[in-house]
Amino acid sequence: SPAEDKPVAEQCGSINYMEGHDSYMKYVIGVDIGTSGTKTVLFTLDGGVVASSVREYPLYQPQNGYAEQEPADWWNATVATIAEVLAKSGTGGGEIAGIGLSGQMHGLVMLGKDGEVLRRSIIWCDQRTAAECEEITRKVGARRLVEITANPALTGFTASKILWVRNNEPGVYEQCRKILLPKDYIRYMLTGEFATEVSDASGMQLLDVPKRDWSAEVLEKLEIDRELLGKVYESPEITGRVSEKAARLTGLKAGTPIVGGAGDNAAAAVGTGVVEDGKAFTTIGTSGVVFAHTSRISIDLPGRVHTFCCAVPGAWHVMGVTQAAGLSLKWFRDNLCSAEVEAAKGMDIDSYVLLDKQAAQVPIGANRLLYLPYLMGERTPHLDASARGVFFGLSAIHTRRDMLRAVMEGVSYSLKDCLSVLEEMGVAVGNMAACGGGGSSALWRQMLADLYDCPVKTIASKEGPALGVALLAAVGAGEYASVAEACSAVIQYGPACEPVAENTAAYLKYYTLYKELYPNLKDSFQRLAVTG
Repeated sequence: SPAEDKPVAEQCGSINYMEGHDSYMKYVIGVDIGTSGTKTVLFTLDGGVVASSVREYPLYQPQNGYAEQEPADWWNATVATIAEVLAKSGTGGGEIAGIGLSGQMHGLVMLGKDGEVLRRSIIWCDQRTAAECEEITRKVGARRLVEITANPALTGFTASKILWVRNNEPGVYEQCRKILLPKDYIRYMLTGEFATEVSDASGMQLLDVPKRDWSAEVLEKLEIDRELLGKVYESPEITGRVSEKAARLTGLKAGTPIVGGAGDNAAAAVGTGVVEDGKAFTTIGTSGVVFAHTSRISIDLPGRVHTFCCAVPGAWHVMGVTQAAGLSLKWFRDNLCSAEVEAAKGMDIDSYVLLDKQAAQVPIGANRLLYLPYLMGERTPHLDASARGVFFGLSAIHTRRDMLRAVMEGVSYSLKDCLSVLEEMGVAVGNMAACGGGGSSALWRQMLADLYDCPVKTIASKEGPALGVALLAAVGAGEYASVAEACSAVIQYGPACEPVAENTAAYLKYYTLYKELYPNLKDSFQRLAVTG
């Protein structure tokens, strides 16, 4: 074994620093720093789950529209979960080939001169920065901002949060010496390195997304010192090694490499094998996401979708978002389906299984009933916070079952909207995977297959982002030559739902009508927003 009196980092000069010690090259770790908690998973090199651990932590909302978290909570959860997976598995720290980090995007972590956290992190769902978004647009220019950062100024992104602190907490801003994203704060605590990687940095609105580096123009116009930002890496690159202090806390071996990792969606893409042109995934969680890989940079100047650097070096991803996807079905269940919820309890099954059976009894088109899923406003293709949910065509013949089917179809139409924008941009999709809670519904997958007119399949692994960054760690450690090779070796799919031609034709009639509704209601949504 390596000499015990030297850190591993001093015993080698390459990423294959454990070459010749195959007993050490068995496992990789993926750490996913989420909003509700941190999940750490220990994998074999072929993607098998050895052990996993989760620690939850609170979200603070000091005012309406504010959302903050304590970085110390993320760190404590990371230490605890890494220690637990090592203990559960009986694995020694020296058997870990590498570690990958995933996490919630856009959060602002501000550190002082000694590396101390200056304030709670303002996280992705915080909405306080409308004035700062206007300031960014004014200073950079609306079109120029999209040309450089590939996105319009949005309240969720990090740049507007930086300006908010400068405008509202100048004392904190003056003390700030480093700005990090959530997962990159964990990197700093594990390694002492100030670094990020291209996928997560894309969501800060400070990165030149086509050039994959910080934008001197945006930083100058916003008067943000580049020295505040960490070095930018590609996702599979080694960014640092576990420090002696972090090793003592976690049980890891000092010198274990930590790769760039990825933001949560980019990590999920690797974990679902969406790392080559033509591949995409649809997530139906609380929100809905249609995410496609592209080796050619493509930016939507109206800002209807996000273009970010992806976890594959030299490539990008394009992502459309439906604000209330699974949320629409949950809202309907919680408010109108108490009988089904109680029946499911008595049958000891998930209530959504019963809802699927109810909706499956209704024909395509829900007996001429349409639903607009704009419960939380909308992002793609209508960037409109004032948009609201609508049942259109409701009549005395309709039952709760029809409304249920209409909700599922309306969410599917909204996701089809997202895919249509990607196709307009020249991002072709012929291979679609379904993820998230809604993706487990065979009925919903069939709706998507029929509307997309392409097969929709499931992913065997449910670990998503944690598996994705673990595979990036395996690439960084030299176990695989590329991200595509790692995914080809590890990712497995379930049977696909194939599109049915007559269903596709039937849905198209209703989808055409669905697309007419928002333009006709847009002004009414705006008036409703200011009424009363």
